[in-house]
Amino acid sequence: MHLVHQSALPFVGMSYEFVGKDQGPTGISFFLVNSEPGRRVRLHTHDYDEVVHVIEGQSTWTIGTQQVTARAGDTVVVHAGEPHGFVNSGEGQLRQIDIHLHPTFETTWLED
Repeated sequence: MHLVHQSALPFVGMSYEFVGKDQGPTGISFFLVNSEPGRRVRLHTHDYDEVVHVIEGQSTWTIGTQQVTARAGDTVVVHAGEPHGFVNSGEGQLRQIDIHLHPTFETTWLED
């Protein structure tokens, strides 16, 4: 068993970062996103699936050639290799958990 409080995680950009390999080791990693309106994550890919659950606010996602808006209570599934990115498209804070099915964050950025 392993317990870690959010305050012990590094805060980078707009997210607390839980890196699985540093926590046990554990086979997943996740971001605890806490973003102001207009903040975005540019287009990128991963070689593993990512599952995102919106807790508060809304995020508009580009996944491949599609766009979808996810609101509190929605879950977005991004499959391995799909180009994706999101923006806080709401008027308030966005809180979501971005679960990476991998013990580290492995990202290929497609935009500068």
